[in-house]
Amino acid sequence: MAKTADSSARPPLTPVDVQTFANPDDRQRLSDVALKAFKALADQWSLSNAEAAALLGVSDSTWDRIKRNTWGQPLSQDQLTRASAAIGVYKGLHLLFADQMADRWPKLPNRGPVFQRKSPVEAMIEGGIPLMLETRRYIDAVRGGV
Repeated sequence: MAKTADSSARPPLTPVDVQTFANPDDRQRLSDVALKAFKALADQWSLSNAEAAALLGVSDSTWDRIKRNTWGQPLSQDQLTRASAAIGVYKGLHLLFADQMADRWPKLPNRGPVFQRKSPVEAMIEGGIPLMLETRRYIDAVRGGV
């Protein structure tokens, strides 16, 4: 007869707090790195101040303070969601394209059904969070990740 492990001898699993953008502590912890990544992608995509501010969901003056590292507060749940979606698009594009097209694509007019002949940046600004998330899913699907 084979011996089986006694499951009652294992220590009980402890619950793990799930990270969420609704949690102020999580937003505080994630905001600096999200802003650093978002500023880098804004530079790589050659976004204007107005485009970067609109994608992040902040005013132009707040974007200026963010760029100068003088804003000093955590992103809101919506702003963190926007940054996360844009960063996901950036990453997906760099997995899809092995050249400079990864950083040019967001500003090029696009015939894809998601974009309606606008550039992805224009479409994401106009469509807000839902279209930012849809753009991320679109890139993942195109590269075969979905």
